[in-house]
Amino acid sequence: MSVIDILTRVDSICKKYDKYDIDKQKDSNVAGDDAFARLYSSVESDIESALQKAETAANEKNRASVVAINAEIRRTKARLLEEVPKLQRLAVRKVKGLSGEELAARNDLVLALPDRINAIPDGSAAPPKQSGGWRGSGSRTEIKFDSDGQFDNEYFQQTEESSQFKQEYEMRKMRQDQGLEVIAEGLDTLKNMASDMNEELDRQVPLMDEIDTKVDRATSDLKNTNVRLKHTVNQLRSSRNFCIDIILLCIILGIAAYLYNVLKK
Repeated sequence: MSVIDILTRVDSICKKYDKYDIDKQKDSNVAGDDAFARLYSSVESDIESALQKAETAANEKNRASVVAINAEIRRTKARLLEEVPKLQRLAVRKVKGLSGEELAARNDLVLALPDRINAIPDGSAAPPKQSGGWRGSGSRTEIKFDSDGQFDNEYFQQTEESSQFKQEYEMRKMRQDQGLEVIAEGLDTLKNMASDMNEELDRQVPLMDEIDTKVDRATSDLKNTNVRLKHTVNQLRSSRNFCIDIILLCIILGIAAYLYNVLKK
């Protein structure tokens, strides 16, 4: 076989397996209208980000930061696993310009996603993988047991950092418990105050109703009294005018009589 035949064969093999290249799949489809390419590119980006966070957690010395990063990685993994069924539905859709082999390659990429996602380190103990049959517990030679059934102290020594982290955790837990107790006491006090106010309002409702009835009655009596008083005042004013008229008439008659006597003399 000549060198030209070898190069031609290698080129054909590379073209055949280009469909399994993730980067080329992203570059060729992310800018188009392919929903699968866009979603797969987003999932791939999240996987890379999670791997970077896992690497950061592996190099981090602060235990609290490691726990927070691992929790974020687990949330990301759960969200990515929820996207896998969507990708499976989109992978079987026919897209213009894609051959059957490329669609099959997409399906293979989607099938490989759960293993890639679960392989991201998140600080939790990974379940042992069994292939082909059951394995005995004796194959794990790094686990040692004492004769009395207790774990060997060599593998379970508490470091200063772990003890400090445990103390900090216990202190924060204690403070949270104290804060929750204060909040619970305040809520109980508010509940008792609200109950007392409700009972007092229930007692005040009949009194308020009685006051409203008495006010309405007093208003009606006052209106009637005003009407009677107005009528009485009108009567007094008319009788007083009559008396004044009589007095003036008597004065006029007296003046007339005086003038008559004066002129007669």
